[in-house]
Amino acid sequence: MKRVTIVGSGASGAHFALSLLRKGYAVRMVDAGYTGSAPLAPDRRIPDLKRELPDPVEYFLGEDLSGLTLPGGEGEYYGFPPQKQYVFRHPDGVATRTHGFEPLSSFAAGGLAEAWTAGVFPFNEADLHDFPLSYDELAPYYGEVAERIGVSGTADDIERFMPVHEHMMEPLELDGHSRALLERYESNREALNARYGCYVGRARVATLSRAQGDREACDYLGRCMWGCPSESLYTPSLTLRECERYDGFEYLPDRYVRAFELDETRRVRSLLVRSKGGEELSPLPVDTLALAAGTLSSARIYLESVWRHEGGCEELNGLMDNRQVLVPFVHTGRIGVPYEPRSYQYHQLLLGLESGPLREYVHGQITTLTTAEAHPILQSMPVDLRTATFVFRNVRAALGLVNLNFHDQRRPDCRVGLSTERHEADPVLEIVYEPERGEGERLKNAVKRLRRVLRRLGCMVVPGAVHTRPMGASVHYAGTLPMSMRPEPRTVSPLCRSHDFENLYVVDGSTFPFLPAKNITFTLMANAARVADRAF
Repeated sequence: MKRVTIVGSGASGAHFALSLLRKGYAVRMVDAGYTGSAPLAPDRRIPDLKRELPDPVEYFLGEDLSGLTLPGGEGEYYGFPPQKQYVFRHPDGVATRTHGFEPLSSFAAGGLAEAWTAGVFPFNEADLHDFPLSYDELAPYYGEVAERIGVSGTADDIERFMPVHEHMMEPLELDGHSRALLERYESNREALNARYGCYVGRARVATLSRAQGDREACDYLGRCMWGCPSESLYTPSLTLRECERYDGFEYLPDRYVRAFELDETRRVRSLLVRSKGGEELSPLPVDTLALAAGTLSSARIYLESVWRHEGGCEELNGLMDNRQVLVPFVHTGRIGVPYEPRSYQYHQLLLGLESGPLREYVHGQITTLTTAEAHPILQSMPVDLRTATFVFRNVRAALGLVNLNFHDQRRPDCRVGLSTERHEADPVLEIVYEPERGEGERLKNAVKRLRRVLRRLGCMVVPGAVHTRPMGASVHYAGTLPMSMRPEPRTVSPLCRSHDFENLYVVDGSTFPFLPAKNITFTLMANAARVADRAF
């Protein structure tokens, strides 16, 4: 039986592995594999937990209060709760130096998508213009992955930006605020489309609107951010669990991969792996290797491998990420409306702003305030706490947030490299990101247009509250080992095989030559399934 070794268990690695296992391959997965704890009281809503848990403060804010967003911070309106901190835990020896970039990476079982907001947004033909493949080549795999993970949504005006694929369930129930916004859009559709190039529709999310297999349908407990107790909200660890049911699957957790070794013909012969708590690197023989560790970790492994084999330090250019701007708003018609705790917590509506080429549209995720933490909002109000609490109780059902996402393109001044100074025990990953010229004006114009759109929807932007997030915050990293039809160095083929090393595949975001404004996780899964199906 042929065996493929995969580094990483995130969205790409898990679906690549499952596709190979279904074809009869043996798969070995090497992973740090950090895990969290099971959800407490899985049938209880947030208000119930506050009343019934012995120590609700520890649950919601952490034993060391690490879940607090303190005054004077960077303007973020949400953070990761204590239950998700394991997602961002790092092995010893992982270090980076950065300029213009604030990276997040994960060594958890399931990767960064263990803490995602479940948005599934397929690329269209315009998004794939720079890719050496068409939408028709990806479409069957969007459908296949949707069948695996469960995707809820519908065909509506957002289809302009993302095609409708097979195996889509009916959409989730809308909370009252989202329903009011959608109705207001529908009554103003013609003006919003023509005057502002604005289109609004239902979000497509990897959350079950009806039961599937051993997973239950969403029960609207409002605990999405803390970890879905019913597993209706998909995370890649569910696919990892499915892989473990196959006899041909071998999962090796508690391993940190530093590099791969090459033989005299420049084929990968082994991985250099450090086990948990150890300092020595041990070789792990491989036949075929697939990097699925995420763009930054795969770049580090790739660069250190070349450095160990050839000496000298190279760089991989073309790093991309989605710039994000957070725009809080108040729906004036809902001031004083009672708060609804029974709701899905993440975005239920999408917004697209189009001007110019379709692939450069601005993607907005509209999240109404349901069961999110209130303290970051209360402390930002320019009044005392008692007054802020009173105001918040009356406007909570009227509050929302638009997360605007912008596309990115590969540029040589956005790059990753290695520092190999002698005093450092291991090479250090260096990340440099320079914004595109004119970015500030592009963001300003988009926010200005969004203000006008929100006004037509009966909303006003909270004065002084718009926040531009640092590069790296979206964690939609891509572009360092791009797909290419031509066998150029530091690129991969259309089927993601390295043009430098014959038995190496790269199946994460490293291979994307363009980054649309939308979340890439769904396309990562679909592309990994495509490569496993077509290349093996």
